[in-house]
Amino acid sequence: MKKVLVIGNGMVGYKFCEKLRAKASGEEISVVVYGEEPIPAYDRVHLSEFFENQSAEKLYMAPRSWYEENGIALKTSQLVTKIDRSAQYIETHTGEREHYDYLILATGSSAMVPPIKGVDKKGVFVYRTIEDLEHIIAYAQHVKRGAVLGGGLLGLEAAKALIDLNLEAQVIEFAPRLMPRQLDDAGSNMLKSKIEALGIEILTNKSTKEIHGNGKLDKLEFSDGSSLETDMLVISCGIVSRDELAKTCDLETGPRGGFVVNDHMQTNDPNIFAIGEAANYKGMVYGLVAPGYDMAETVVDQLVGQQTKRFTGADMSTKLKLIGVDVGSFGDALGQTEGSIPIAFEDKNSGVYKRINLSADKKKLLGGVLVGDCSDYSMLLQITQNGMAVPPNPEDLILGARGAGGGNAIGDLPDSAQICSCENVTKAAIVSAIKDDGIIDLKEIRTCTKAGTGCGACSPMVGDIVSATLKSMGQTVRKTLCAHFDYTRQELYSLIKIKEIKSFNELLDLYGSGDGCETCKPAVASLLASIWNEPILKQDTIQDTNDRFLANIQKGGSYSVVPRVPGGEITPDKLIVIGQVAKKYDLYTKITGGQRIDMFGAKLNDLPKIWRELIDAGFESGHAYGKSLRTVKSCVGSTWCRYGLHDSVSFAIEIENRYKGLRSPHKLKGAVSGCRRECAEAQGKDFGLIATEIGYNIYVCGNGGANPQHAKLLAGDVDEKTAIKYLDRFLMFYIRTAEPLNRTAVWLNKLEGGIDYLREVVVNDCLGIGEELEKDMQSLIAAYHCEWRAAVENEEMKNKFRHFANSDADDPNLQFVPMREMKKPADWD
Repeated sequence: MKKVLVIGNGMVGYKFCEKLRAKASGEEISVVVYGEEPIPAYDRVHLSEFFENQSAEKLYMAPRSWYEENGIALKTSQLVTKIDRSAQYIETHTGEREHYDYLILATGSSAMVPPIKGVDKKGVFVYRTIEDLEHIIAYAQHVKRGAVLGGGLLGLEAAKALIDLNLEAQVIEFAPRLMPRQLDDAGSNMLKSKIEALGIEILTNKSTKEIHGNGKLDKLEFSDGSSLETDMLVISCGIVSRDELAKTCDLETGPRGGFVVNDHMQTNDPNIFAIGEAANYKGMVYGLVAPGYDMAETVVDQLVGQQTKRFTGADMSTKLKLIGVDVGSFGDALGQTEGSIPIAFEDKNSGVYKRINLSADKKKLLGGVLVGDCSDYSMLLQITQNGMAVPPNPEDLILGARGAGGGNAIGDLPDSAQICSCENVTKAAIVSAIKDDGIIDLKEIRTCTKAGTGCGACSPMVGDIVSATLKSMGQTVRKTLCAHFDYTRQELYSLIKIKEIKSFNELLDLYGSGDGCETCKPAVASLLASIWNEPILKQDTIQDTNDRFLANIQKGGSYSVVPRVPGGEITPDKLIVIGQVAKKYDLYTKITGGQRIDMFGAKLNDLPKIWRELIDAGFESGHAYGKSLRTVKSCVGSTWCRYGLHDSVSFAIEIENRYKGLRSPHKLKGAVSGCRRECAEAQGKDFGLIATEIGYNIYVCGNGGANPQHAKLLAGDVDEKTAIKYLDRFLMFYIRTAEPLNRTAVWLNKLEGGIDYLREVVVNDCLGIGEELEKDMQSLIAAYHCEWRAAVENEEMKNKFRHFANSDADDPNLQFVPMREMKKPADWD
């Protein structure tokens, strides 16, 4: 029986054990694992989640019992200090010796600490292990300011952690831009603006010369002569391979660190292998888990006698949710291939930047950068990796198809396409599990193939492949919410309502698993709000920034205030109040397309005071920040217009007041036009009414956004009472059945039977649920409350509207410049 020792119990060390046990039992190969930390292997990719729950167990790759059940001896708190290659044994810091037949070096890496004078002062930390995070949390309780040295992936995560610990935070980056290896200038600027909007100051082109302080740091001095006062410093400047054991046994290391290995991951000793961040392959140390897992599988094949697999390098494409922002880079992200042609799209309003790089002949996709929207990442990566043809209009890859032949689909992927790079799972393996093994449940697919169980970036594409394969087999597809809930949104809607569930944690405990994610948290928050219409701040920990602060966060980090103005009708007294408030708090004002007045530039700590003055004048929240009813636009109708057939203003006000506060899968906009001249543009809204000689025509599911779509006629010539009944049914049916973040237009396009089926449900009540839908709507209307009023009249809630946890001071980072007698945010650079 072969005896294998593994030095290092990180993610790659654990994955080696898992892969080995899948191919060899304890009777064939015995395994002993030495870990320097006192706990089993844990997920460093999601290390930042420790700040949220401070539970190491929730990050474990597997509990200790897993090692015991698989016949693996796990020895923690053991630092291996010596390797004797001739006698084939290792020795620990306690003097323990263990012999081996094969030795696996999975020692990983340590944080790279620059040789800065004063780096040993109190208050300086690295960001690498759970123990590091525990020290950071403890120290943060006694300081107000914190800085992070390093603007890469981990550095930005560390900065977000400092914000969550209620500290002022700065990021210091030596390079001229954030994430310089993954993002170009425009992508980095977009990311920078989003991070600054969270209150994190970004300092680029800064080289730290010295850390000052009497025993503990109080200031950073930079090489350009400038300085930064801070109480705490977290260093996240990269990694250094843990290859110190090489000196004890003459193993070869690379010039920049790491045990030098060949294609089989063997060092210069054929019985010693190195994997993960400890390995140096052709001068490269890979800092991602996917290459480490591939290395582990290569070594397992050597040990079980297959010896067919070789490690030939790895793709460094990556996608992650960074501080709540989607960021992705793939292939030749920066367009360094000679002759490459870039195509870029930038939307500063919505915070989206996309860039793809084409080959010189415009036939192949070389790589790209995505910031703010990574929904197409998986497919773009596959097109790049598999050399698939680009569409006739390559810009469709980032703008969306605008005609026939506009893009690629799941069915176009070759069977050999690597869907999950962490576990090296191909499309063929997923399809085979479905067709050959009869597995149709997405959760079981992940368990069987391991696809999506690593970093999770491939999970959306795994779901798409499962859906496409099942559809090709003529089977019904259940689109579950995410990996944490094995239910569709519609099923969760029913469970929440029937079981009277009022919180995310309660739903997760009863029907979910894990801790939740960026997909399910806001989706569940939307469901809870749509069903119970309780104050949205009860769910603030799972909401995005806008709902959390009852205002839209704007460029530069300020907020907008939009009071409700039903139907666009407003009295002179209320106009005066808006002017007085805007003048008092120095707000930029603008009439919106939905006939309201938007006030921009509000400071977070001023929001409750602004709301108080508006509420006292009779205003309410306009819900401009929520996935809810925004406005019901109207023309002046028969009251003033010589063409008007009906009083469109009064009807628009009635409808807006009826549905105000209604939460839904996406925002809702309505309109009422007093005649067929259509001045309110009702056919471009989620629901619209156009006056006829004998009543109103009802149009639904229009969209005037990035992909305009005319609304469809639901019913014609109905009176006002019937129109409201149909709107009640339509809106509740949409709320019940739409997927998260689907506008009504998208929902209707996906609805089998389209507008004809919708008409049968709403008008003809073919499902027999008409009265039930009306009753549900009436319950939501009865539960209406002004969210601004709820916030300002509750001291606990009001205290959340402060930039600093321990101070009412303004955010000093907000900067504005004059514009047309008002102001605007200063440019990002």
